[in-house]
Amino acid sequence: MNEKIEAILRKVSKPGRYIGGEYGEILKDKNSVNCRWAFCFPDTYEIGMSNLGMRILYGVLNEQPDVWCERCYAPWPDMAEKMREEQMPLWALESGDPLTSFDIVAFTLQYEQAFSNVLYMLELAGIPAKSCDRGEDWPILIAGGPATYNPEPVADFFDVFSIGEGEEALPEFSKLYIKMRKEENFSKENFLHEAAKIPGFYVPSLYTWSFKEDGTVASVTPKYDDIPRKISKRIVKDLDGVYYPTRPLIPYIETVHDRIMLETFRGCIRGCRFCQACMIYRPVREKSSETLARQAKILFENTGYDEISLTSLSISDYTQLFELTDKLLSWTEKEKVSISLPSQRVDAFTKELMERISSVRKSGLTFAPEAGTQRLRDAINKCVTEEDLLKACNVAFDYGKNTVKLYFMCGLPTETMEDIEGIAKLAESVVEAYYQNPNRPRMAPTVTVSVSCFIPKPFTPFQWEAQDDMETLEKKQAHLKSCIKNKHVRYTWHDARGSLVEAALAKGDRRLSKVLLRAHELGVKFDAWEEYFDFDKWMKAFEDCSVDIRFYANRVIGEDEILPWDIIDCGVDKRFLLSERHKAYRSETTGNCKEGCAGCGASKMGGNCTWCPGRPE
Repeated sequence: MNEKIEAILRKVSKPGRYIGGEYGEILKDKNSVNCRWAFCFPDTYEIGMSNLGMRILYGVLNEQPDVWCERCYAPWPDMAEKMREEQMPLWALESGDPLTSFDIVAFTLQYEQAFSNVLYMLELAGIPAKSCDRGEDWPILIAGGPATYNPEPVADFFDVFSIGEGEEALPEFSKLYIKMRKEENFSKENFLHEAAKIPGFYVPSLYTWSFKEDGTVASVTPKYDDIPRKISKRIVKDLDGVYYPTRPLIPYIETVHDRIMLETFRGCIRGCRFCQACMIYRPVREKSSETLARQAKILFENTGYDEISLTSLSISDYTQLFELTDKLLSWTEKEKVSISLPSQRVDAFTKELMERISSVRKSGLTFAPEAGTQRLRDAINKCVTEEDLLKACNVAFDYGKNTVKLYFMCGLPTETMEDIEGIAKLAESVVEAYYQNPNRPRMAPTVTVSVSCFIPKPFTPFQWEAQDDMETLEKKQAHLKSCIKNKHVRYTWHDARGSLVEAALAKGDRRLSKVLLRAHELGVKFDAWEEYFDFDKWMKAFEDCSVDIRFYANRVIGEDEILPWDIIDCGVDKRFLLSERHKAYRSETTGNCKEGCAGCGASKMGGNCTWCPGRPE
């Protein structure tokens, strides 16, 4: 670390964000590798260091002997101010080299609110934002992550997108780069053309988009015959055999998830109609309990963490959950290591499961009914009942819990004020159940009702829906507040203004790139942070670019329209999504994959879907 950096670090908050040198960091001789990656997370160090996907890909790339992958996180505004004063470009933590020194600069885009931070980091790095302004001497910019399943709003900024899972795809991309670099006639244009032929890679500059007079998409046309018309996502078929980091980076400062994270399976057997992750991560693929138990022990020995979190979209749906917890409990209780089970389904939370975690986990529990009435829960295919919720809560109360957090959404398709009132009634029912339970703790209960605004997302049955306008959402939020009378119920809600911007970015096309660029010029950054989100600047950016935010957020999309994300194949068939949308308006449910294959189409991606192996399409 040079003296200038040391001087800056004395003047900023949390200097541990910027120093690197953590236990588990991978260092290589930069002169002995042929491809250097700077892997960027467009949010703070504390959040980025907690991201399991970034940990996995950091390790996967560094497994390649001729590749060195380093890390970079978004500097907090106080650090950015000092960097600008000292004219110090953004650097990677391992080598301290500026991002302009790298062959490939990669961003993982986990959520749309991170889009503005991409431009913020590129500016700090001294890298032109638009790909058309970066010639041969600039790094290749690539992005991946769930927010790139609709890459169009940021298409002007990236050379290429990696769609789907990267453990096998990114090493292939690196090998192509190294191979072509060794050729005397290397050019970025030729490389990107060849990269577009690798399954899972989308090069936006190689496709021509045209629009109708009403603003909808008219056509998308590849510029060359040898690149795909539709980009299919990449998946890892064998989770037991794929790379998993067993010597992870140990941060110097507290991060969001300071614990061992065990990824139990990918995909989801449920079909919640609002949930993008449920669709884009299919097909369901599990990791064996033997592999997970072995990895957990190695991770404990290498880190000393005192908590193991079993991660997935719905941990109670992992078919080997009890076998795994038995294997873990054979040593975790002795070592005083706790086991946490996030994302628990109320219809699968049992006394047996509670017994396995009650001795090591003392905090409250979180459930997600999502809607206040059974009619609306059926419409969104949540497939849980009030009886399921109260039964799950009573199990928790029996084991000494007195705090429960309930997640809901407002603004869901077909929602009425009666559904909003149902949220308050459901919370009241949980409080009543607590006091009726003879085994409850001798202390007052707390039921927290957390309500977010529904945001229609690509590749869901609700991708065609309009988001409620801001006034309607705020009216519903206020009405719910007036309905909550019980002193034991605490109510929190999300800002409808932020949800409006997120909906536009989620469903937008590449014409939003100019809006993003203008928002950056106005100083927009850290949109996921309440203290930095600036709604007025976003509205000015849309106005300055003559783009109507309501066209993207508040308009029902015609079922026959070309969608901006139709160029991506996430595996789930569009006809299945349409069928699910129509069933929502009839409040009809679709059973989960365990009850029978609904024919979503994801099994065609391979990977031996746990619930429908080899199903013909």
